Amino acid sequence: MYTDLLQTIGADSTTGRPIPDPATDEVLGYAPEQSAQDLDDAVAAAAAAQPGWEELGHRERSRLLEAAAAAIDDNAEDLAQLLTRESGKPLNGPNSRMEVAMCGDWLRATAGFDTPGDTLVDDGESHATMSYEPIGVVGAIGPWNWPLMITVWQIAAALRMGNTAVVKPSEYTPLSVLSLVHVINSALPDGVLQAVSGGRDVGARLSEHPGIGKIMFTGSIATGRAIAAASSGTLKRLTLELGGNDPAIILDDCDPRAIAEDLFWGAFINTGQTCAAVKRVYATEAVYDELCTSLAEIAGAVPMGPGADENNVLGPLQNPAQYRIVADLVEAARAGGARILTGGDPSDGPGNFYPATIVADISPDNPLVTEEQFGPALPVIRVKDADEAVELANSLDVGLGASVWSADRERAMDVARRVRAGTVWINGHAKPDPRIPFGGIKQSGYGLEFGAEGLKAVAVPKVYNG
Repeated sequence: MYTDLLQTIGADSTTGRPIPDPATDEVLGYAPEQSAQDLDDAVAAAAAAQPGWEELGHRERSRLLEAAAAAIDDNAEDLAQLLTRESGKPLNGPNSRMEVAMCGDWLRATAGFDTPGDTLVDDGESHATMSYEPIGVVGAIGPWNWPLMITVWQIAAALRMGNTAVVKPSEYTPLSVLSLVHVINSALPDGVLQAVSGGRDVGARLSEHPGIGKIMFTGSIATGRAIAAASSGTLKRLTLELGGNDPAIILDDCDPRAIAEDLFWGAFINTGQTCAAVKRVYATEAVYDELCTSLAEIAGAVPMGPGADENNVLGPLQNPAQYRIVADLVEAARAGGARILTGGDPSDGPGNFYPATIVADISPDNPLVTEEQFGPALPVIRVKDADEAVELANSLDVGLGASVWSADRERAMDVARRVRAGTVWINGHAKPDPRIPFGGIKQSGYGLEFGAEGLKAVAVPKVYNG
């Protein structure tokens, strides 16, 4: 039972900070209130464990990561149940059970990657190689939208490369992350993976801590800037995934009804609370009306409700602050003369539920388009052609992901080359793959995760010459 996990991490004690269920507003458990001193102790423990963890070598570390993946599998249903109650996301669909399964899959994939390294020169007179060696202790600061999966994204490569790690979960979703770390630690040596639950003082201390050599952060642009500033005194390495406002460009040769389902889930996965989800759609004249109609039909039919109900695939927003952002942006669209095709009218009742909303005939400079809504409200902007779509897609100072949709893949690729984003998907969106590097440009951050490049990003290159 997920209640056993809560007891194991001490979340059943009323001395901690209450964590509400976003679907019911009832208290789920109590997050341990840890301090900057607790963070110092965790970093010291991780630093003490790091030499022994490095000494194990890649093969043994990979074996232990695979054992950690098996431990997640063994506890998958309890983790999913807890995640649903803390984050609000439903058990089924692209939600809690999928997220937990991806944690195990990601650890296995990372364990199986080839160890990076290169022969630089070998001409009979000179010989030089480059290897990638541990940084030391990696700090991981995670978000509330995919708390388990992104924590694994942050720590899997770090551990594989011989670092130890200290995790600071979001204040909104600490219980599921603390439980995940407890499960993973059943397979790892003591001290290798630490977790500290706390407020901004803990995050600030992690960012500036002299014992931390690298920070992995997923979250807001404002917090990313603060972390970059705080880390500058110790010249930490950084990977910052700072979200975005992903455009989808729909070309005039698409069949709107054929793509509508995939496009809808590219936007509404996790009830729209995904950094690399579609946040704005630019559809050409030939397909615009039918696409809007198709999206509205899907949005109106998708079951939304408490995530513990096996029938629901959309849930509440995770917290009241995010609910307010979405509601205010939809009202800004309405005030600007846009058409609300479906949704836009939340009902009273417990929980942070905002209905799936499709907005048409909206100005490209409306706040619902230019600001990241991070929720279940999708603006569809009419454009005359691909050139206008690309211009508008590139007009914002973010660049995490984007997508281009066309019946002709080469035509889509020609458009994709002109879109400024870290990843451009073709005829799909928000499809992470542990083998394929991922990262943003512009204000969406810097650094790569996943694949061989992700391994290199949590290591220091070292050249052997001679």
